[in-house]
Amino acid sequence: MKIQENMEGRIAVLTLKGKMMGGPEMQELHDHIKGLMNDGVNKVVADLGKVKWLNSSGLGTLMGALTTLRNDGGDLKLAHTSDKIQSLLMITKLISIFETYEDVESAVKAFEAAGE
Repeated sequence: MKIQENMEGRIAVLTLKGKMMGGPEMQELHDHIKGLMNDGVNKVVADLGKVKWLNSSGLGTLMGALTTLRNDGGDLKLAHTSDKIQSLLMITKLISIFETYEDVESAVKAFEAAGE
């Protein structure tokens, strides 16, 4: 999995590409988010448009990132969730935990609209 970072003001947009199936890549994502937090950034949009598949380890990593960010007063929003990922979120009932958006712009605007 590859991670590309873009900043939209004080909001980090992480474009994830590949498979989120656990292993060292998931630790890399966790470390990347920790690094953002160390820089004072605790609002993150994860662009999942280029994620081919997401398993329970990948979901666990996203849950860990969400919890870490919320504990720091921030949040994680998901953008470009495919039908497969949306279905997985519904089956696991995590759809009620994560905020999902059709595109990155909508997710960023949601942060801005909340005054974050």
